[in-house]
Amino acid sequence: MKTIFLDLATIHVGNSHSSLNANNVLTIGNFDGVHLGHQAMLKQLKQSASEQQLDTMVMIFEPQPREYFAQLKSDPSSAPARLTSQDEKLTLLAEFGIDTVVVAKFDEAFRSLSASEFADMLVHHLNVKSLVLGDDFKFGHDRTGDSEFLRNYGLPVTNLHTITDTQVVDTQESSLLEDKRISSTRVRELLAKGDLKTVSRLLDRDYAITGKVVGGDKIGRTLDFPTANIELNRVRPALHGVYGVDVVVLDESGEVVADAFADLAKDTKTGIAGLRPHSLFGTANIGIRPSVDKPHEWRLEVFFPEFSGNLYEKTLQVRFLNHLHGERKYDGLEALKAGIQQDVKDLIEWRHNQDK
Repeated sequence: MKTIFLDLATIHVGNSHSSLNANNVLTIGNFDGVHLGHQAMLKQLKQSASEQQLDTMVMIFEPQPREYFAQLKSDPSSAPARLTSQDEKLTLLAEFGIDTVVVAKFDEAFRSLSASEFADMLVHHLNVKSLVLGDDFKFGHDRTGDSEFLRNYGLPVTNLHTITDTQVVDTQESSLLEDKRISSTRVRELLAKGDLKTVSRLLDRDYAITGKVVGGDKIGRTLDFPTANIELNRVRPALHGVYGVDVVVLDESGEVVADAFADLAKDTKTGIAGLRPHSLFGTANIGIRPSVDKPHEWRLEVFFPEFSGNLYEKTLQVRFLNHLHGERKYDGLEALKAGIQQDVKDLIEWRHNQDK
């Protein structure tokens, strides 16, 4: 997959020049989470591209528009919690077989584009020949751009209507489901409630976060529960609390490293196997750690029972499998230690029950 980073500071919208060789069918959006609604859009994109003998192109925004406006207000945490970081999003789109992803820098210059300037950019800089869009898509600083505007401009547009649960599940199960719109907002709400089962259905995969292991404050060591502190790569995550997880090590190309934990283990402490190949079971806390007075610092920390090894600088993918409870505030470190001990015990029991 080819990735293009689009910055209006480096191009002039009025110029008719493109460095791209291929002609493209384009879809546009945040694609946060790449849930089943997004996937339906991508399937339509691929179908349209095949019919027209064109390449597939997806435009996403960094930062996401609501993140940008929150930054303008000096209140970045007021933006919706991120489901997927930029890298996670690119990985998911690559797995879907998209030819090109355009990462558009969303800034004052981009938000100031008129509808005509935006359409000019699509045609002259991105070789867009047609589009696949949601039926409520708007663009341009005055919000006058829509599918009808693009058709009048000369660009064919295929509109995809809202996708609901009953449109994307097996017909034998559809009668058991509420006919709700599948959206990033809904996935965020479900994650906040700890409803991992429904989230997995709406994503068609288990929810996961990928990040590098970085140095922490080593409080876990003082409690006899050393943890891997994993970069979140977002202002704040969409879920919080204590979870049972399984974790794999990824290489620089994003592939799972076979037997990575066994190779990194010391003193024969190889840990408890996870539920997928080459994974290790862990207990994760994600949140602001109220018991250690870090009210504005979001962390993802994973403890690996019965494992000892150096994971610093390794890239880990943490898959969330079982929500135990939300974050709790304990009175002092001894109470916190006792709480962690009980959480680890409960989650190890859960893990062993998965083999029965």
